[in-house]
Amino acid sequence: MAPLRALVEAGHDVRLVVTGPDRRRHRRAAPSPSPVKAEAERLGLRVVHRLDALVGAGAELGVVVAYGRIVPPEVLERLGMLNLHFSLLPRWRGAAPVERAILAGDEVTGVCVMALEAGLDTGPLYGCQEVAIEPGEHLGALRERLVTAGTRLLVDLLAGPLPTPEPQHGEPTYAKKLDPEELRLTWTRPAVELERIVRLDRAWTTWRGRRLLVLDAHEVAAHAGAAPGTLDGETVATGKGALELVRVQPEGRAPMTAGDWLRGARPAAGERLGGS
Repeated sequence: MAPLRALVEAGHDVRLVVTGPDRRRHRRAAPSPSPVKAEAERLGLRVVHRLDALVGAGAELGVVVAYGRIVPPEVLERLGMLNLHFSLLPRWRGAAPVERAILAGDEVTGVCVMALEAGLDTGPLYGCQEVAIEPGEHLGALRERLVTAGTRLLVDLLAGPLPTPEPQHGEPTYAKKLDPEELRLTWTRPAVELERIVRLDRAWTTWRGRRLLVLDAHEVAAHAGAAPGTLDGETVATGKGALELVRVQPEGRAPMTAGDWLRGARPAAGERLGGS
């Protein structure tokens, strides 16, 4: 939404916005527009759901941000496009660059504006901006900072004639879409890896057969000899080190502090997370 609003505020003539169709956000809810469509309509812009509508819209350039679908070659042949991508290309090409940067323990990521082409994030670069990943930073906060940096980069580039794009340099890595099982906390893994999963904001484990979301947690030193998954107050033993729970959300309940959850759960001595 921020890039769209910024382009309009910068005085660009946005002819058309393409986004996904309305859909149900919850099982019993009526179909509702995507946040992009809602913002576009608030700005008085025409919205469609088919990419081929771009060809006849009289546009000079297309701008793609987190579209999540392949743009057909026949559209690219008739309309040049820029793509705002949330990584320092060619590192983390693909669908989940911010998530993969956190999971890999990267200390720096960034945003790039590239020429869109048929390959997966392979186009030449018009510009990039580095963004440091703060220690312990969660996905939501990092993504907001990347959107801010990327919006500024995009608007600055479009303020005048586009520079000649430069080829990508370096060894590509690929950011495949996350599988839900990757968000499960496997307590035999090192605490440093589990903390990174928690920072993706959707980490989960089980407690007495029901799902428990772990919303925030930090790596700490472990007491020797405890089996992975064993609770010791707010601390959980792992394969290496331990994880201190900060905020959790039991299935069917609101988020709460780990201390409040433990007072209600009252785990027995030696009881473990992750079991059936």
